[in-house]
Amino acid sequence: MPDILDTRGDGRDEAVERAAAALRDGELVVLPTDTVYGLAADAFSLDGTARVFRAKDRDRSVPLPVLLRSPKQLPGIAPDVPEVAERLMAAFWPGALTMVVPAEGRLQWDLGRTEGTVAVRMPLDDVALAVIRSVGPLAVTSANIAGQPPAQTVAQAREQLGAAVHVYLDDGPRTGGVASTIVDLTRREPHVLRVGAIDDELVLAVAAGEVDPLDAAARVAADQPSPPGGPEPAGEPETDEGAPEDG
Repeated sequence: MPDILDTRGDGRDEAVERAAAALRDGELVVLPTDTVYGLAADAFSLDGTARVFRAKDRDRSVPLPVLLRSPKQLPGIAPDVPEVAERLMAAFWPGALTMVVPAEGRLQWDLGRTEGTVAVRMPLDDVALAVIRSVGPLAVTSANIAGQPPAQTVAQAREQLGAAVHVYLDDGPRTGGVASTIVDLTRREPHVLRVGAIDDELVLAVAAGEVDPLDAAARVAADQPSPPGGPEPAGEPETDEGAPEDG
């Protein structure tokens, strides 16, 4: 039977480490993000990412996004990131913006049919960041069967994914239920692939240099309540159709 571990009390550190150990063994974990619950595998575990596709009954033409714990991890998986990505990260990371960028071609991973790209995001969620810190970059997609609504609670995720998942981390409901905005930076001009939690016009304005990243960050912070499990606001955080499906 899968383990269901509560991360809202004193046992959070132990729950995170048990989830991290499962991921390092190639198992699947459901964890909270700042948008919806995500189904996670170690991004560099070929067994783990294969299990994600099987558990979700997901076509490999829809590649898996990767969650990072810091922008400092990005050069290791995407060394030729365009300058526009720096503006977008300054404005919207950590947060609900996923960027599609050129991937490092020598990486030994299998995220699906990526066409040489990778979709990356840094979530605004302490539990998710703690797991990434322990394991490394994670392949994370919404915790649901393909075509079904994303899970906003662990109970909803377990009802769909059941024993395919080794550990479920329960951090309470994600009541917003809005997935991240996805922007493609591999084209001549940035292009929004999916409208999500962050206003797509604001994303494109920042990308074009028409809005200062700090002004955009302040606007997002004013418009949206702090998500459950979000990092402390002071200081830098410890340093989820054809589009990648993400939380």
